[in-house]
Amino acid sequence: MPKLNALVAGSTGYIGVQLIKLLVKHKYINIKYLCGNTSVGKKISYYEKSLSNKRLPKIVKFNKNLLKDIDVIFTALPNGEAQDISKYLTKNITLIDLAADFRLEKTSDYLKWYKQKHRAKNLIKKSIYSLPEINGKELSKYQIISCPGCYPTSILLPLIPLFESNLVKAKNIIMDSKSGYSGAGRGVHKKYKDKNLYESLSAYGVGFHRHNSEIDQMLKKYTKKEINFSFTPHLTPMFRGILSTIYIDLENGVTQSNVIKKLSTFYQKDNFVKILKQNTLISTNDVINTNNCHISVCKSKYKNKIVILSAIDNLIKGGAGQAVQNLNMKFNFPLKTAL
Repeated sequence: MPKLNALVAGSTGYIGVQLIKLLVKHKYINIKYLCGNTSVGKKISYYEKSLSNKRLPKIVKFNKNLLKDIDVIFTALPNGEAQDISKYLTKNITLIDLAADFRLEKTSDYLKWYKQKHRAKNLIKKSIYSLPEINGKELSKYQIISCPGCYPTSILLPLIPLFESNLVKAKNIIMDSKSGYSGAGRGVHKKYKDKNLYESLSAYGVGFHRHNSEIDQMLKKYTKKEINFSFTPHLTPMFRGILSTIYIDLENGVTQSNVIKKLSTFYQKDNFVKILKQNTLISTNDVINTNNCHISVCKSKYKNKIVILSAIDNLIKGGAGQAVQNLNMKFNFPLKTAL
């Protein structure tokens, strides 16, 4: 099978570097171009020493002429910039976006949550929000693949099967997520320089974090009930990983065992999602540096409630790994290639 030529735009951020570390192991991918702005002319090893022994191109500034021999574009850019690149797509190029540019189906929602007008409205219909385990089988129809955010990945993987089978109530859900500080990007060190980033826990985006929008959009696809939830993210003094704790009410007559059975059946043949024994206490250390998601369903002191724990690596399963997983599904590569 011939290799696909890939361009990585936004190659020097935490997600971009992680993506390159995966793609250099991918036997069906040739990294043709690495693109950046302030990093032009540098080697990627300047940002990640472990890549110093890999034969990779120097970083260049993106321009449309680079796309002549490109099959796949990965964009790990600030929100809005993938929209501009998407205008240069030809019918033979697939765009896999790791930011939020094509996550929301309504441009009004994008304006509301991201405070900017969408500049590629006509391409939204050519895009798919792809959480691979849930709707990855639909990828072949779409030219633009939007990878979910890191927090929604950890939350939607356990909740969608439960909503779909009507096992849980849709109101008064509490989603409490803790992330390593890499989730805030390289600029986090300047932003939190006065807050002792490495020894403190910080809540942010309380009530209005942007990921509310995609959680709400996706859950509404799997239930006719009115949805009511509170999502609060936190930055922790660790580099990577996410642990989401979800407090949710069961429908009448549903038990903890019913929930575990549903999730276990749903993910029975999945390569990356693992449903653990009931009441298992999990940690981010169980999943870091993997594309795995570990899910545990725990008892609450109230009979009609459960507590769901979900752990992922924000840079891999919540970012670069999910992008590669979508790539593999889109092009029918073995699913675990480079993962």
